Amino acid sequence: MTKIHYIIIGAVIAVVLLSSSVFIVDEREKALVLRFGQIQSVKEDPGLAFKWPFINEVVRYDDRILSLDTTTIEVTPSDDRRLVVDAFARYRIADPRQFREAIGTGSLATAESRLEGIINPQIRAILGQDGVTSNTILSEDRAGLMQQITDASRTRAQSLGLEVLDVRLKQTNLPEQNLEATFARMRAEREREAADEIARGEEAAQRVRAQADRTVVEITSEARREAEITRGEADAERNGIYAEAYGQDEDFFRFYRSLTAYERALKSGNSSLVITPDSEFFDYLGSPQGR
Repeated sequence: MTKIHYIIIGAVIAVVLLSSSVFIVDEREKALVLRFGQIQSVKEDPGLAFKWPFINEVVRYDDRILSLDTTTIEVTPSDDRRLVVDAFARYRIADPRQFREAIGTGSLATAESRLEGIINPQIRAILGQDGVTSNTILSEDRAGLMQQITDASRTRAQSLGLEVLDVRLKQTNLPEQNLEATFARMRAEREREAADEIARGEEAAQRVRAQADRTVVEITSEARREAEITRGEADAERNGIYAEAYGQDEDFFRFYRSLTAYERALKSGNSSLVITPDSEFFDYLGSPQGR
């Protein structure tokens, strides 16, 4: 081997050693430098960092705010009305050293399982304490209860190297069997109210119909009375006219009445009349003078 070969081999070894001893810490993460599983240092600032090549190991943890959806649990407030609670938490890895010592080589899922084991008991304890009813949980006091759950969970999660930022109750519902019973009770109550409204409406309709019928009878009776009065006045006026006409010319009046009788008796379609020709009915027809 020539000297150049040794230089090239040395350069390659130097590059390999340098690349193995340098690593980059992203601004979104924190890193632990381990040697045979033991923590040597914590790298929290972003940028270049160094370690012993082939001896040290780098473990990275997410430094961003993480989210955990807890499993649905049942709680029993002080009014013994069970509720199904679904919550979520916001947290971050605040102390990578403490986190590694508590979780070991476990994954983030392991940490979240243990965190959930902290949060859910706090939800049960705080929502089940004296004076907290289902109405309290569903009222404006809900925010204060969530803050209590957050504070209690934050204190207990410090042993895991985690910082609990917030715990929120997503849903607080009745259990399925209670929900059906509640809906049935609500339906029965609404049906009873509807029946009452229908009965009151029928009663009001009966009153309106009775009043309308009474008004119809009164108006009809008044119209008939006025019609009878008008008819009577017309008959009286007609009789007066007849009487006056009869007084002015008795012969003409008798002649007019006879013509009217002929017109009514001899209409088409009337029954046949059998009358002797010398009947008084034909006096004006048989008289040459028309009398």
